[in-house]
Amino acid sequence: MQHSRAMTLQLFETITPAVFCAQAHEDFSPVGWHLGHIGFTESLWILERLAGQPCAYPQYQKLFAADGLPKQERQNLPAIDEILAYLADIRSQVEAYLTQADLDQEERLWHFLLQHESQHCETIVMVLAALGQQSVHPIGTINSADPQVPPTQRMHIPAGGFWQGQQGPTALDNEQPAHWVELEEYWIDSTLVTGAQFQQFIAAGGYTQPQWWSDAGWQWQQQTQAQQPHYWQPTMATSEHPVCGVSWYEADAYARFRGTRLPTEAEWEKAARWNSRRSQALPWGERWHAETGSDSLFQGADAQTAAWANLSGLDPHQLLRGTTPVETYPAGRSPAGLWDCFGNVWEWTDSWFVEYEGFTAFPYAGYSTTYFDGAHRVLRGGSWATRPWSIRPGFRNWYHPWTRIIFAGFRCVSDTAP
Repeated sequence: MQHSRAMTLQLFETITPAVFCAQAHEDFSPVGWHLGHIGFTESLWILERLAGQPCAYPQYQKLFAADGLPKQERQNLPAIDEILAYLADIRSQVEAYLTQADLDQEERLWHFLLQHESQHCETIVMVLAALGQQSVHPIGTINSADPQVPPTQRMHIPAGGFWQGQQGPTALDNEQPAHWVELEEYWIDSTLVTGAQFQQFIAAGGYTQPQWWSDAGWQWQQQTQAQQPHYWQPTMATSEHPVCGVSWYEADAYARFRGTRLPTEAEWEKAARWNSRRSQALPWGERWHAETGSDSLFQGADAQTAAWANLSGLDPHQLLRGTTPVETYPAGRSPAGLWDCFGNVWEWTDSWFVEYEGFTAFPYAGYSTTYFDGAHRVLRGGSWATRPWSIRPGFRNWYHPWTRIIFAGFRCVSDTAP
């Protein structure tokens, strides 16, 4: 939690008051609101619910509660120094309670709060990117020397079952329970779709041809008049970096253009973790630190760990560096041969966000169930701004299919051999 908080505070070291309060998009709150909400949520669940203390800052209750104010009314915020002092005071009290906490009973909630902060910080980075305060494709992007895009290798996943989902105190409610899923055989791209590959869709007039789009997708395209991904730059046309900032509609249209489709979330998870005998904890094995045998991520990154994925916080000197070229991390490949299952960009799937059979809500009824509405698509994996303790094959992210400012890309699947 100390490691995560240090990373959180680093995001605000150079932020101006104007950026702190700015709303970049109607679907996202200002970065300053997210900072206050992190402290509010920690206070609510630890100090009030577990320690039984009264609300220490009732003046913030309506402002920073998730259901307090509409997002359009969250720009009138206290000064950044005031909110930072609020976070520091709450954390001091939380650490004092931790010395007497019954972790056998409370461990799952502490993991939830750690991930809650991390997820909001990734949203902060997205808002900063939307405001032009954060680069998504870093300077010095490595481009393909050959303008002819090489064919993508497609990995065969045999028919059969695997254990989908996650168990244990680190898993969120929508990841549980783990359950057996049978799948037909399929072929999945070994790499994420790159900028150079997506340029073929743009150059072929993909944004102007309705035959590649679903009905809802074409309606969205006509309304927005989108002609390229949200974070597109001219250098992306020959780039080996994954395309970033696409809606589900754009990902689906590109897959149709290629004669393929998006993977279901079960297909993605099986390809990311199944080694023909069991579901691995991570694409590369069971542990983050192979040499020490430690599962801890809180002692700093080692060379082996940093070689597995492009994630925020693995390298303390490059917390937010943006995307990297595909096929950069060979040590992080899955048993099926997939690159970048974690890091770089989230991956759209063809699945709607629904509960697994046997689902039980935690820590409150509306955390996931509010979004089991048939209107949110599942994303898997994680982006370059995702923190390591939010990374696991069972983790499920969800957004409306028209959302574009998230750090999202995709890979494709075919039902027949290439």
